[in-house]
Amino acid sequence: MIKDKTILIKNIYYMLSYAYTPLTQGGYENVEKEEFENIHNLFAAILAKGIGRQLKQGLYREYVEKTESLPTLRGKIEINGTVKNKLAKQKLISCEFDELSENNLLNQIIKTTVMLLLRQKNVSASHKSDLKKEMLFFSNVEDIDPTTIQWSRVRFQRNNNTYRMLIGICQLVIEGMLLTTDKGDYRLATFIKPELMSKLYEKFILEYYNQEHKELDASASQIPWGLDDGIDTMLPVMQTDITLTQGDKTLIIDAKYYSSTLQQHFDRMTIYSNNLYQIFTYVKNKEVELKDKPHEPISGMLLYAKTDEETYPDNDYKMSGNNIGVHTLDLSLEFPQIREQLDGIATRYFAYASAIKMEDAYV
Repeated sequence: MIKDKTILIKNIYYMLSYAYTPLTQGGYENVEKEEFENIHNLFAAILAKGIGRQLKQGLYREYVEKTESLPTLRGKIEINGTVKNKLAKQKLISCEFDELSENNLLNQIIKTTVMLLLRQKNVSASHKSDLKKEMLFFSNVEDIDPTTIQWSRVRFQRNNNTYRMLIGICQLVIEGMLLTTDKGDYRLATFIKPELMSKLYEKFILEYYNQEHKELDASASQIPWGLDDGIDTMLPVMQTDITLTQGDKTLIIDAKYYSSTLQQHFDRMTIYSNNLYQIFTYVKNKEVELKDKPHEPISGMLLYAKTDEETYPDNDYKMSGNNIGVHTLDLSLEFPQIREQLDGIATRYFAYASAIKMEDAYV
């Protein structure tokens, strides 16, 4: 198998490479060259390489609270334990103290993910061997129940920022692929759940334009509501997936990763109405935001991940003075062709900016 649904397995690696820049910063060349028959091998290869790099820098440690009976006082006395020791005629003090430990949430997540991958039959022997060797350095780290991980508790700062990519991969595996068997055991699905792929799809497109089109300003910006009276009570935040700007031109892209790119309305296929309303709202409120500044009419685009459906959208509409496009990105193609599709969008909407980029490439 070389596809995860309608995506080449190798393309998931490239999507991850843009979403998590450490994959492009050297050391992962062998992973990029490898041909993957399944998604489990891809994640095993990335984690094996990433954990190896992290081990060279040292595992992240943080202070954790420990309670231990000791012959001398350390930290503060834990009364209940000390009383029990006294009753048992043990000359020990129950102490509570903080200690730098590798047994923290970040390392626990990594170890738990690796153990899940090691139980997968279709992970190659070479990747399993690499992961097993690396787990020797995690001997003081506990396994945890993957379903109990509170991802909102994960915090990154200067001392553990190198873990960001590793934890992102682990979250993709656990949240995106974890299944529970009838016996209560855990196993991994052969594909990533759509809601997790949707997040990766959005982040990939944003970071692609950030890294490959420096002439454009690419961001996931918010758009203020164009209110007449300024009252915004209970209004949701208008958060775009990708906003591209260059000079007086703006393109708002709403990335959609669905199992179907069209909806059936009676006997005809139509664009998802909610998606169309959403991008139209973004465009019109952006117009209000820029009304006092010189600018070209705002453009909007719904960019669906292409499915294997025979009918798919590929249209541009003129709506109240604005261009609204509805198109697909074919992730089943080789990555150079995906690059052409994304570059083509930049060329179409920012012809002048793209021409500068091409000139710079030949300098």
